[in-house]
Amino acid sequence: MDDRRITRRDFMRDSAAAGVGVAAGLAAGRAEGADANEAKEKTRSYNGEMEYRRLGKTGLWVSAVCLGGHWKRINKVIPAKGSIGGWNPPGSSADADLFHKNRHDVVSRCLDAGINLVDACSGGEIVTYARALKGRRDKMYFGFSWYEKESRFPQWRTAKKLLQSLEEGLKQAGLDYADVWRISAHTRGSRHTRGEVEEMVKALATARKQGKVRFTGLSSHDRPWLKMMVETYPDVMQVIVTPYTASSKVLPTDSLFDAVKKHDVGVLGIKPFASNSLFKGDGSPTSPHAEQDDRRARLAVRYILCNPAMTAPIPGLISIHQVDNVVAAVQERRKLDRAEKAELKAATDEMWANLPKGYRWLNEWRYV
Repeated sequence: MDDRRITRRDFMRDSAAAGVGVAAGLAAGRAEGADANEAKEKTRSYNGEMEYRRLGKTGLWVSAVCLGGHWKRINKVIPAKGSIGGWNPPGSSADADLFHKNRHDVVSRCLDAGINLVDACSGGEIVTYARALKGRRDKMYFGFSWYEKESRFPQWRTAKKLLQSLEEGLKQAGLDYADVWRISAHTRGSRHTRGEVEEMVKALATARKQGKVRFTGLSSHDRPWLKMMVETYPDVMQVIVTPYTASSKVLPTDSLFDAVKKHDVGVLGIKPFASNSLFKGDGSPTSPHAEQDDRRARLAVRYILCNPAMTAPIPGLISIHQVDNVVAAVQERRKLDRAEKAELKAATDEMWANLPKGYRWLNEWRYV
């Protein structure tokens, strides 16, 4: 069989093997000793210079920094003539060629460095990264959420419609399966009804049983609701995708991480840089703040990884340079010294003050 292609039968066999030892309640954490050997044997795109962490009860070993699906500010690193932004690739052919080359090159650098999971959370992102991984799908774990056709919108809140969305999305992207399907749930404000929750849970369990996905979970910006879901539905809540910034702290009581550790859930952290509010520059390589912003990014990654319950932050990386920078952060000394803590504190004070209006809700994630 072509070793570049993994069938649903193959991954169902591997998924069963990955689950061995879950009942022992292993905590998500850094691969050391025997765990390091297991990570090396079982993970994808292993690189001895990368750190690997166990993605909760999935049993997958993923890189300590993974690739987020967003490509904000990508127009600062490629010479596009038109506008490149939002959640979809550019429309003009010339800009599209530049864009897809950028995404292919970034994914290639990630694989070389041992970064082995991408989390795509929109239709445009899924199609883009499936294209970037064509011919090497087995080299990277694929997180899947077609949020435009999921539970954030009322017409997609039944199990039937959610499964339809998954099937259509896989087909459109040319994917046989997703490694993790994490439904994007209602973010804030009014919460899902009990019936809507049960439909989500049914869809996740059914998709895994059908062999369309290996593992399941949810994404939400509502911390108490997400904690309740982890505690109430531990069988389907294998992975969560949720905010965790360069300044987030663990609540001393009633923390989301209490439930995460108890139920052995993998955690992928979005918004590590608070939608770029951590940075002084605009993301362009010629910015006078580029070197300082690189340092801030590394400090942020190191800080986040000091929480052993976090599997990995998933920043959207727009250049090979940014890939190299976060890899360097993983390789640096983990704990921040007194001067570095003060430096990061000053930077995150600016970050909170500079949050765009549409991201001020991140203040709710100062404590998790």
